[in-house]
Amino acid sequence: MSARETNPNFMNGVPELLILNLLQQREMYGYEIVQAIRDRTSNVIAVGEGVVYPVLHALERDGALKSRRKTVSGRSRIYYSLTPAGSRRLADLSNTWTNLITAIQKMLTGGQHAPILR
Repeated sequence: MSARETNPNFMNGVPELLILNLLQQREMYGYEIVQAIRDRTSNVIAVGEGVVYPVLHALERDGALKSRRKTVSGRSRIYYSLTPAGSRRLADLSNTWTNLITAIQKMLTGGQHAPILR
């Protein structure tokens, strides 16, 4: 990043990062993803279906996800799973966010490097 370059939209990648992370673990359907994000962030991050589905569709269009229709308990749902391209995208986003978290922690601790909690 050059000295003049900024990242004003750095929060825009949060839903994508969280969705890719969840789908790395197992396939899921849209509403299940919404609930998992709320549950795993203790309701700190709550994204609705209006955010999740456009991200899922864009990731599928870009080849990061694949989908399949599956009937469970009489209900037809579309399940999403990660592709190899999605795994690479997750790794890239994770590295970017790790660097950002480190920089923010450094700012909050007065310039001292704080370990990243995982």
